[in-house]
Amino acid sequence: MEYDDRIKNRVKRIEGQVRGVLRMMEENKDCKDLITQLSAVRSAVDRSIGVIVSSNLMDCMLNAKSNGDPSEDEQLKEAVNLLVKSK
Repeated sequence: MEYDDRIKNRVKRIEGQVRGVLRMMEENKDCKDLITQLSAVRSAVDRSIGVIVSSNLMDCMLNAKSNGDPSEDEQLKEAVNLLVKSK
């Protein structure tokens, strides 16, 4: 699968958020603020997983249909398993 710039930018934003959390720890910021930021990171990661899995699902289905691949059902199951595993 090829990852477009939008997905890469999402991950870069997450990286910045994690660096911000580390900085907050080094500055001994309040626990409540830290947990708020960590929750934001978790949500961003979850959304990124959803985008990647859904893009992969679309690619798999389109390729299977265009190639007349009989394993289309297996590919669908695999994509759903990835989504479930991510939770």
